[in-house]
Amino acid sequence: MDENEWRYHGEGNKSLVVSHRKRCIVLRFLKFPPNRSKTPEEIFHQLQNIVHFGKHIMKQFFGEKYVHYGEVVHLSLDFVRQLCLKIQSERPESRCGKDMDAFSGYAMCLPNLTRLHFVEHRPILCVEIKPKCGFLPFSSHVSQDIKHKVCRYCMHQHLKVAKGKWKRPSKYCPLDLFSGNKQRMHFALRSLLQEAQNNLKIFKNGELIYGCKDNEDSLSDLNELACHLKPFFFPSNGLVSGPHCTRTILKELIHVITTTLLSSTDDCKAGDMKMVPTSQGRSYCEASAFTKELLRNGKNKMETTGLPRDCLLYKTLQVQMLDLLDIEGIYPLYNRVEQHLDEFPKERSMLQIDGLYNESFYEKLLDLSAEDDGTVEYAWKKVQQYRVAMTAKDCSIMIALSPCLQDECSEQRLVVPTSKSRFIFSLSVLDLDLKPYESIHHQYKLDGKIVNYYLKNTQAKDDSVMSSLLKENENCTLVLHKM
Repeated sequence: MDENEWRYHGEGNKSLVVSHRKRCIVLRFLKFPPNRSKTPEEIFHQLQNIVHFGKHIMKQFFGEKYVHYGEVVHLSLDFVRQLCLKIQSERPESRCGKDMDAFSGYAMCLPNLTRLHFVEHRPILCVEIKPKCGFLPFSSHVSQDIKHKVCRYCMHQHLKVAKGKWKRPSKYCPLDLFSGNKQRMHFALRSLLQEAQNNLKIFKNGELIYGCKDNEDSLSDLNELACHLKPFFFPSNGLVSGPHCTRTILKELIHVITTTLLSSTDDCKAGDMKMVPTSQGRSYCEASAFTKELLRNGKNKMETTGLPRDCLLYKTLQVQMLDLLDIEGIYPLYNRVEQHLDEFPKERSMLQIDGLYNESFYEKLLDLSAEDDGTVEYAWKKVQQYRVAMTAKDCSIMIALSPCLQDECSEQRLVVPTSKSRFIFSLSVLDLDLKPYESIHHQYKLDGKIVNYYLKNTQAKDDSVMSSLLKENENCTLVLHKM
């Protein structure tokens, strides 16, 4: 264990990841505020819970090939502390409010998903997409009709831009990506390339070449991206440079991503299990730029294709749709569980709020009964389903690609062709930690803020348009002629 063999890979709100320079592995460490520490036993238990949730719950929903749950490892404290000092200068300033755990010696060891494990010494391209929620809520508990028409992602864009998190709103709409309609999917992916935010990252040989570096503005030079991609898609260098070349290369990339997302790569019972009919809600979002363009062109009917039942996007959508009641229906049930825990605090472990995540936990998630019998058991079940659905709404899909020669592409490998090359590929899902039980209160408050701001903002725009129309016409005189 030499700290110089490891490099900073990235971090989120709760953990930090380093990758090995030669081997195809990463180490994931938990992070905590400086004044808050946990015992090594608590750290081990928390990491073990993450592993068990991936192994016993998410693997069941997504399938063996897609989910890499890793294992908990114990490292020498001297190595961890040296590593912590080494990477500190590479961390984004906005993430330094929390420190990497350098006292317990525990971390998770996982495969590096920006690389292909069955290909060595080959150039690797990896696309990471965070698709977000792919359906509109159909619950009768929804109080604002706008939630049945405009998706959470598109509404949230307005609030994020107003708060300065992003400079511009994205034209990406998750419902377009989850539609299964190739035209809509291409539009969604093109929108992500134009405004990546933190929903799209592209890696070459494990290095980030396109996307956001932690909430900063996008590395959005598409011409530079095209230069990185050109050897992958046009190895013979047959294209001249310039905007036409960039457009052609990006078109090839979008085609490859769409094909892999719609491909069937795994046999999994979750793929055959229709959790909730996707037709229950509207299949398009009124705020989508694609939808608006259709309406402008006088096409009132949105073509619906639907996802193949065995593709990864379909499985992701099914897990998301465990959110049967929307946060507005879940919040009263959460309060019921909270009230019960106030009276009987020792029952927290029996209700598996913090684990164990085992087969019995998984079986209870499959109970889709919607009739509330007033019990704590019913409330607990729906709250846990909501937490799992929220996890799927915030997961990332990794597509790893490597060029292959005609004679090298065996039948055992998944292959996607392009106009000038062929790729072997693998798909994985990551960011599958169960969303915290305590975050439900925050989600309820945030939902109200997002909806209210969107309604206020769009109403203000409508008023502004109407006002300018009235001003244009206020000097007009109506003249009546005798007939």
